[in-house]
Amino acid sequence: MSANWYPIIDEEKCTGCLSCVEFCPHGVLAEKDGTAVVVAPEKCVDFCRGCQKVCEFNAITYANGGEQK
Repeated sequence: MSANWYPIIDEEKCTGCLSCVEFCPHGVLAEKDGTAVVVAPEKCVDFCRGCQKVCEFNAITYANGGEQK
């Protein structure tokens, strides 16, 4: 788990589908007011990228260079 690697959600791209929230088994993301928010960045697993992969709208990047590939 890392405090240096965590998802960043682009609010303009996020549609509120919550696929990322449903995917994450570590509780990093949650729903708030119909959109996904990062609630526990320290629980994110280094280099997982799972939530990014399930986001069809390319709304997720990562702190410290986690660009989507």
